[in-house]
Amino acid sequence: MWQQQELRLAPRSRGFHLITAEVVDGVSGLEAVSIGLLHLQLLHTSASLTLNENADPDVRHDLDAFLRDRIPGDLPYFRHTLEGPDDMPAHVCASLLGTQITLAVCEGRLALGTWQGIWLGEHREHGGARRLIATLQGE
Repeated sequence: MWQQQELRLAPRSRGFHLITAEVVDGVSGLEAVSIGLLHLQLLHTSASLTLNENADPDVRHDLDAFLRDRIPGDLPYFRHTLEGPDDMPAHVCASLLGTQITLAVCEGRLALGTWQGIWLGEHREHGGARRLIATLQGE
């Protein structure tokens, strides 16, 4: 069985946001898959997807702080600046972290570790709504 749908995520502030519940609630048919894969592809170049700890919000804070420190918006060699000082750093963050993840599905649920969650990394100050393509494969 193959299924594909688009999920729309509400606009969020810059930083990392746990979206596991939105993905699980938004993917129809997940509960019917006994074994399979869910591939998520973010349709943007200034945000990212990653799998990381879902329990302590300090992890999300620290990852954002690390990226802001290493990739500030005022680097003098950036040429792509027409869309604002946060745009090129956002592209760099998205390229480093990636815009897609593939997760195992087992008995109708995502096969996540105890402390794992799906995060949206919003790397723009005002990135707007974000779209995901969710492709579910399984039996």
